Amino acid sequence: MEPSESGTSESAASASRPSESRVGSLLALAGLSCSYGRKHVVFDVDMTVGTGEIVSLFGHNGAGKTTIIKNVLGAYKPSGGSVRYAGEDITGSSARANVRRGMALIPSERFVFGDLTVYENLLLGAANLKDQSRQETLLAQVYELFPILQERSKQLAGTMSGGQQRMVSLGLALMTSPKLLLLDEPSLGLAPAVVQQIFTAVRTLADDGLSVLLLEQNVGQALRISDRAYVMRSGRIILQESAEKMRARDSYWDLF
Repeated sequence: MEPSESGTSESAASASRPSESRVGSLLALAGLSCSYGRKHVVFDVDMTVGTGEIVSLFGHNGAGKTTIIKNVLGAYKPSGGSVRYAGEDITGSSARANVRRGMALIPSERFVFGDLTVYENLLLGAANLKDQSRQETLLAQVYELFPILQERSKQLAGTMSGGQQRMVSLGLALMTSPKLLLLDEPSLGLAPAVVQQIFTAVRTLADDGLSVLLLEQNVGQALRISDRAYVMRSGRIILQESAEKMRARDSYWDLF
């Protein structure tokens, strides 16, 4: 884990954000269990993500974090428990159906179409939106968040730096007009300044109503923008705490 410092102004801003209990749950997992064949990897997970809330999920590689979001999205079917989204039981629903419901996943890999331009990548995200004006509005929002994507809109995405490709992948997801963003290790392999820019953009999106389930190894940066956090160990949730309380800890190492 990579703890990093967060400023007092950021902590104060976080304290004024709406808590999950006040805004209601967009995503609710109850007793979620996940397996790969006969191998059980996630056990009885209870978790919620409120509307406009950023919830971080921490744990070492292999703890089961990515397995959870893949089961939420519908890439795999849970072996037990339930997944509720916007009040509807969607347990076992397909990924395609869940994307249509408003979910978007950004995997830890740099997910871009390298042989297409930045602009073409972004338009692919809006392929299912028939309203041209809505596409233009979303594109303008992406460009406002990441001005460099507008500057390099004609550049092939595969020729961009790792941080810029991460911005493209986030922009592509935002072009689907999601309600829930499943974000897997966005800081992986990126320079600290780029990580801060991307995380600040995610917080801005959440303040506008987007719900985010964030998987991260960089605890300090994630807590800078999060409302609440869960910690996993060996496939089980061992702690749920407000981000404010976690920031107040002297160390996170005893949790992992």
